[in-house]
Amino acid sequence: MVKAAAITCNLIDLKIKDWHLHLVFSFESSLPAEEIGLLAVNRKSKEELSFSCEKTDEPEARLYKAVIHLDELSNHVRDTGCVDFYATYRTMEDMDEAELLKKRMKTEFQPIELSWQKDEQKGIFFLPYTTKKGNFSLKILAKKAVAEVNHVELTPEAQLTLKGFAFLLQGEESFPVKQRRLVLNEITDAEEKRLFQFPLEKSFREDAHDEAVSFEVQIDLKKLYEENIMPAMFQFHIEFCGEDPETGEEVVKRSKALMLKNKANPKTNQFTVLETEKGPARFHVYPQKKKRNMRLRMNDYTFKTRAVYFVVGKKNRAVSFFRRRKNKLKKKIDRGVKKAYYFTFGLAAKLPVKKKTVIFESFAGKQYSCNPRAIYEYMKENNPEYSLYWSVNPEYTDIFEEKGIPYIKRFTLKWLFAMARAEYWVVNSRMPLWIPKPEHTTYLQTWHGTPLKRLAVDMDEVHMPGTNTEKYKKNFTMEASKWDYLISPNAYSTEIFARAFQFNKTMIESGYPRNDFLHTDNNPETVRALKEKMQLPAGKKVIIYAPTWRDDQFYKKGKYKFDLDLDLAKMREEIGDEYVIILRMHYLVAENFDLGPYQGFAYDFSSYEDIRELYMVSDLLITDYSSVFFDFANLKRPMIFFVPDIETYRDKLRGFYFDFEKEAPGPLVKTTDAVIGKIRETEAPDYRLPDIFEPFYEKFCYLETGHSSEKVVKTVFE
Repeated sequence: MVKAAAITCNLIDLKIKDWHLHLVFSFESSLPAEEIGLLAVNRKSKEELSFSCEKTDEPEARLYKAVIHLDELSNHVRDTGCVDFYATYRTMEDMDEAELLKKRMKTEFQPIELSWQKDEQKGIFFLPYTTKKGNFSLKILAKKAVAEVNHVELTPEAQLTLKGFAFLLQGEESFPVKQRRLVLNEITDAEEKRLFQFPLEKSFREDAHDEAVSFEVQIDLKKLYEENIMPAMFQFHIEFCGEDPETGEEVVKRSKALMLKNKANPKTNQFTVLETEKGPARFHVYPQKKKRNMRLRMNDYTFKTRAVYFVVGKKNRAVSFFRRRKNKLKKKIDRGVKKAYYFTFGLAAKLPVKKKTVIFESFAGKQYSCNPRAIYEYMKENNPEYSLYWSVNPEYTDIFEEKGIPYIKRFTLKWLFAMARAEYWVVNSRMPLWIPKPEHTTYLQTWHGTPLKRLAVDMDEVHMPGTNTEKYKKNFTMEASKWDYLISPNAYSTEIFARAFQFNKTMIESGYPRNDFLHTDNNPETVRALKEKMQLPAGKKVIIYAPTWRDDQFYKKGKYKFDLDLDLAKMREEIGDEYVIILRMHYLVAENFDLGPYQGFAYDFSSYEDIRELYMVSDLLITDYSSVFFDFANLKRPMIFFVPDIETYRDKLRGFYFDFEKEAPGPLVKTTDAVIGKIRETEAPDYRLPDIFEPFYEKFCYLETGHSSEKVVKTVFE
């Protein structure tokens, strides 16, 4: 067995000069390594940026240097964010691998935080820093209170000395710092937490910007213990104090908790025991295990307390030990299960095929919808000789239970054998790459929309967590190579699909099966029945509002903005007597708004299972850049494009396949008043769809006549 190479990579020197980041790092490998490079990874999106390196002139050391323009890094994180650095390489054993290997860059060069740089034009700072794991990263931010401790000493007399640096990177709302102070903040569940403050003297250092950033402070812990109620536990902060230039009020900015990052330094964990006026006491300075936040514990050291701490400590260590063993075992089991699952799938695929068995799946098993649903319903009625099953995410089985639809829970053992032995798969989105397609299985990929935004290989950049552009394209084309058939709604899509998916097998240019319903059931009886089912007023016209999801509609993890540009109050006032509006929003946004004030006028149908039925009951569509208008156009009803942000969105429109502003099959408007005006225009007896609609329909909808499901089934199954 060939041993893996032992790799070390350390930052040796860092400078920011002439708007460039200059790095020197060492790279050592137990096996010969070539193609040494540098990789900058956006921590949030996982996008990667590669840079070339040069070997330095040092004959003995394996040192490399790289120079990066700061604008490249700020663009990489969209102005603010965090960049992690890796060395990339290839060993002799990996020469056949397509992708380079990478090693996280450590830093022994301290303190790198003092090399910060400000972009005055953008008002952002470039702050190199050492992570709690000792790795090198770079933050790009608008403001920050920076504080580090690089020396800790606790004497036998309980005199605590801290040395470090602290400075404030300020944005537009800045204030002159008049004082810095160390704060001991009590850690307790009590409502009132004690604070102890110690002023820091100004101190300059040569390797910093022209600021007094260094500090040194001494604290008499024995005195603190004797004068206050104990036991207690504290964490440390630095506060920056000054006055608001306009109001004169005091302004205080506090740093995050100080950390003890250097695990190799024994002085990060120190304690002493001595006699005090209250009896024997123990003083302990230490870092948290994971977060590495600096803690101070002060308590009495009587026999009773020591006995309690001994028992509790033993218990905690035992619990921690068994938890670690359990987690390690779980990871081993998970890895083993995945390998066994993959292996079993391969074996099951060699079993005899189950003839005329079809497995359907829509959006990773989370829906009963789209083209797979239309094909399923057609085959259920017209091809009774086939056994039809759905692959369903275990958390989304309710709709299948309610409708009595045969299903198999995704990734169960039963699902594994069903998928491996089925003669057909009918799927509308990508399957996990690790699932092999058996030789006896025919894979029909229905896809799920007419391409508006660039797809797969045609994408210039991919902004998705956990991947990068090159990897995304490679994985996409690998998945597409498994498809035997691909449905296309029109010739326009056929050309794009073939190129973007690198698809060279059978393209079925049939129109989308899901839109058959919009032709076969487009009658007053269906509309009346659906309105009754949805509890919509029978005597009013219906508007559907279905805007696109914007990837900037969040402000922190798990929290999403609700900012409906359409003024519902004004809409209700102007047209509420004649219309109701149904909203079809992205679920992350939908869960954050309340339509209570608009009861009887606005209805939330964001979670409604079948969007085709929403189209059918709607007299008019309002959207922006969402591709829903391709499907709605089949009804030949009015569409209004409400685009108040078109000026800022225009850069994204350049990533569209056609000229949206020229070819959109309806008017583009920017205000609610304009929307209302266009709605009123549709009420005129002589109203006609705009001239652009007919060529649009002939280009995108000409194949959809109510027989697409039939065409697909006859091509693939008969």
